[in-house]
Amino acid sequence: QLQASGGGVVQAGDSLRLSCAASTSGRIFGDYNMAWFRQAPGKEREIVAAISRSGSNTYYTDSVKGRFTISRDSAKNTLYMQMNSLKPEDTAVYYCAARISRFYSTRREDYDYWGQGTQVTVSS
Repeated sequence: QLQASGGGVVQAGDSLRLSCAASTSGRIFGDYNMAWFRQAPGKEREIVAAISRSGSNTYYTDSVKGRFTISRDSAKNTLYMQMNSLKPEDTAVYYCAARISRFYSTRREDYDYWGQGTQVTVSS
């Protein structure tokens, strides 16, 4: 079970930190590759960032490179995404996702578990 939090209404240029608390059963947090996706109104759900099981490998979509940072804390079973220099086009519902595999993926259909989503709204 994944529980996302940390969204809100901010102005352009502000920062937010999203969190995703994982409740694992029969597995440890380190078994899961993790990712953040987002879905804006009328658009497809898209990958934002992904992180490997160990945290040593990360992926960012081009539009957030240099502004967003994905990280994980295995002691707390929690995934994070620090979002800086937010833009109005970052407005979306953000979802965390978990994948049981050797590698992370950028495809939403490859993820096994999803959080409920947290709304991020950036005003200009």
